[in-house]
Amino acid sequence: MTQPHPTAVDPQLQAQIQALCDAFRRDYRAVQAEIGKAIVGHGPIVDGVLTCLFVGGHALLEGVPGLGKTALIRALSDALHLHFGRIQFTPDLMPADVIGTNVIQEDEHGRRQFKFMPGPIFAQIVLADEINRATPKTQSALLEAMQERQVTAGGEIRPLTPPFFVMATQNPLEQEGTYPLPEAQLDRFLFKLNLTYSNRAELAEILERTTTGKQPKIESVLDAERIIAHQKLVRRLAIAPHVRDYLIRCVLATHPGGEFATSDVNKFVRVGASPRAAQAIELAAKVRALLDGRYHVAVQDIKDVVLPAMRHRILMNFEAEAEGVSPDAILKKVLEETPTNLALTPA
Repeated sequence: MTQPHPTAVDPQLQAQIQALCDAFRRDYRAVQAEIGKAIVGHGPIVDGVLTCLFVGGHALLEGVPGLGKTALIRALSDALHLHFGRIQFTPDLMPADVIGTNVIQEDEHGRRQFKFMPGPIFAQIVLADEINRATPKTQSALLEAMQERQVTAGGEIRPLTPPFFVMATQNPLEQEGTYPLPEAQLDRFLFKLNLTYSNRAELAEILERTTTGKQPKIESVLDAERIIAHQKLVRRLAIAPHVRDYLIRCVLATHPGGEFATSDVNKFVRVGASPRAAQAIELAAKVRALLDGRYHVAVQDIKDVVLPAMRHRILMNFEAEAEGVSPDAILKKVLEETPTNLALTPA
């Protein structure tokens, strides 16, 4: 009797995997369609935000006022059946305004006791609006929550309800009254997405939707349980050793003086990307593969997500600032000069 091939896949298991992947794509497109009712254009930005959601990362949106950053986030919150919290960052905002504080309460017997009043960070989807208008001291109140999904307040560790997702907006640093985000906080954002101006057709559609009394009705199409299931599915996707090695070399190429550093990196970069960059690229690339109907990551998936995953994780030196060299320009050269195939070093 013929023996089955050792690498043969159980048809029942294959059908289950196919069903999970189909459900992922269906839910992704459903949320995307609901956002499209309120947001005109900005397709890559919407895809970037949804990628962050489906891998359990955080998103930082940067652009001048009026481009629809807050509207996009509100549209996403309406499309998700999650607890939504908003924090308006201002120069006088204090850490306790973000995470909460202990207050003294008196019961019916006149006894006084401390009670913790949670801040707006205790939500599942948090809008940190104009995050760079608050002082670094207040911005740092988000560090533990974003990385460890918990808040330490009043000597007690308080876990945050999953899925926990921070979407922050910021104005360009050249704007008056802004503070640069600490490097440790920037590194906790999976993607940094740069919004640009709408084109002629998009602006006409925006006016049609917003000046004629039309009110789009966004339906809630996805709940916490399904989001968490999709996040687990993304992590199960396969990535071949040579594809992962290409990812690693792209990250190492941003380290000045390193083995794989490009000439532009050595000239213009002060600090390269951290290991979190590699994690972000791999997870985001897995989402790209799933949306393309594949169960494995390709090199092109890596290339598609390098810029949003690393543009906020490399620090430019003074020479780069003087010559107007941007992180995106450096990363594009890294992609051009990093070979896709290179023999793996033997273990």
